[in-house]
Amino acid sequence: MKRTDTRPSPVDIEARLIEAGIRPTAQRIAVGSVVLRDGGHPSADEVKARVDREFPVPRMSLATVYNTLKVLVAAGLLKEIRLPHSEKVLYDYWRSEHFHFLDEDTGELVDIPAESVAVTPSLAKKYKISSIDVLMKGTRT
Repeated sequence: MKRTDTRPSPVDIEARLIEAGIRPTAQRIAVGSVVLRDGGHPSADEVKARVDREFPVPRMSLATVYNTLKVLVAAGLLKEIRLPHSEKVLYDYWRSEHFHFLDEDTGELVDIPAESVAVTPSLAKKYKISSIDVLMKGTRT
């Protein structure tokens, strides 16, 4: 699935942080540059590795990466994806509604357009749905 949103520049990322009420520190811009620009579904460890490659001096601690990801999630700039039966947490920047397919052989998480999945929940009227997360699991053929 091809993402249609554009990849923001560091200046765009700084503007997004400010717009979200987040002070744009160098660390936040570095982490934002990786997760908001590069896409995919990285873990915190993968984000740190990318930040260390792109912004080698000074090296950022893993705690700073986790704290920054938490701030970005709270601001709605990232979505946290917690895989079932696992401690693993992945981060997704794509703001358009979509679902995910987890390849159980490789662990790859693939974006699936929302319009290609029919979800018709039947709940009592006392429930109000605020969001729907769909994770399909299987293997590629």
